[in-house]
Amino acid sequence: MIMTKEAELLKAENHFREMVDFIDKAVAAGLRIDEVERGLLRGAWQVCLAMVHAFVAAHGDGNVGDTLQVPGRSTPLRRLPDKHWRRYFSIFGDGGWERYVYGSREGQRIEHVPLDARLGLPRGDFSYVLEDWSQRLCVKEAFDEAGSVLESLLGIPLCVRTLEAMNQRLSAEVETFQATQAPPPAAEEGALLVATSDCKGVPMCRPKAETPTPAHRRKKGEKANKKQMACVGAVYTIDPFVRTADDILDEVMRHQRGTQRPTPQHKRLWAELTREIDGEVRHAKDAVFGAMSDDLCRRNRGVGRPVIFLLDGERALWEQQRTYVPWAIGILDLFHVLEYLWTAAHCLHREGTEEAQTFVSERLRALLEGKVKTVIAGLRSLSRRHARKRSSLGRVANYFANNQEHMRYDEYLAKGYPIGSGVAEGACRHLVKDRMEQTGMHWKIPGAQAMLHLRAIYLNGEWENYMAYRIAKEQNELYHMAV
Repeated sequence: MIMTKEAELLKAENHFREMVDFIDKAVAAGLRIDEVERGLLRGAWQVCLAMVHAFVAAHGDGNVGDTLQVPGRSTPLRRLPDKHWRRYFSIFGDGGWERYVYGSREGQRIEHVPLDARLGLPRGDFSYVLEDWSQRLCVKEAFDEAGSVLESLLGIPLCVRTLEAMNQRLSAEVETFQATQAPPPAAEEGALLVATSDCKGVPMCRPKAETPTPAHRRKKGEKANKKQMACVGAVYTIDPFVRTADDILDEVMRHQRGTQRPTPQHKRLWAELTREIDGEVRHAKDAVFGAMSDDLCRRNRGVGRPVIFLLDGERALWEQQRTYVPWAIGILDLFHVLEYLWTAAHCLHREGTEEAQTFVSERLRALLEGKVKTVIAGLRSLSRRHARKRSSLGRVANYFANNQEHMRYDEYLAKGYPIGSGVAEGACRHLVKDRMEQTGMHWKIPGAQAMLHLRAIYLNGEWENYMAYRIAKEQNELYHMAV
């Protein structure tokens, strides 16, 4: 197909005249304004597609001579005798064109395409804009829903498999991008540097050998889907917020809104699954804590802010913190402490009773005032007096005893340190659950990790910067242009 700039611009003019005629017909037919909008949009895409083709045609057919000398190669490339077809999906529709290519001989690998380089075409068939728009939808909604929305807006049908492959392709540079990011401006940061981590399950596809038959009845405790734990991490800065034990009790026990607290600044999220890379197993917690450690060091270089690490009682997370961020001040999340206090209260009092509320309030106050050993001793005394509840009460006492070095809440409050890991809970929900656990979803590791990487980029507010980074990197790889 021979494509010239003038012919394509003529097509655009014809499509525009059709839009003008459509307006006259719409008036005569008494169409509603929304019907007119839809009709004009379809016509506008045709106009724009023809103009894109005119832009391509204005650059010629890529013929730069019989031979072409490229950097790094001792012998010149030859122009192959036949033009090669290049398919290209733009946001305006499916299209393509023929152009000359260069290589050793026909049938061998194409080594250089001058027209592709001049146009800055992507490696695949889909335009960078189409990839950008489609994946903005995919990181928020199921692939089939995103495809349906895209087709209704652009008239471009993209199947689930295409969108999944695009998602994995776009995520390939996320870790490199994150590792190269400069720290936020110091003037925009808070006085405290905070890190937190938690884990959240991702429903995975069962291996075929383990797929239950329709008549299969799950055993007690057996889950419908296997889950693999994703490790989620967050780093942010915040200003100190000095409070008293009464302030905390008002907030968590009496549900009274506290005074206006400072907001986290420049929050960055990570989420990783344990997976195999180049034949070696990369554990999720190592990946996340390593990334958080690097980010903490970058953001604290030359500043020396106190570093706070908020975690629940999972021993594996504390071991990672001691390995990767041993200089941090470890704080046990107060909300997990509350859960254990309620467990102890309901061993002795019915749920919803004033006695249970009083039991928790008294011990929470004692913990906030630094009387951790007193609370532990009291719980152990209760466990000895209530034989039937000894195991549950003893478990709560042991939990506090094992974590008491991270429960100096009186000191933390006086210094204005955060004591609740709501950011980690929110990250698990927004980054993992809201997308990965939608109805009927189950994942394979490569697809799940790709989605988690792009979700993190999106929620970190880095989408535009990341897209520009990966485009520049791909263009450099394809056409040896400076990044």
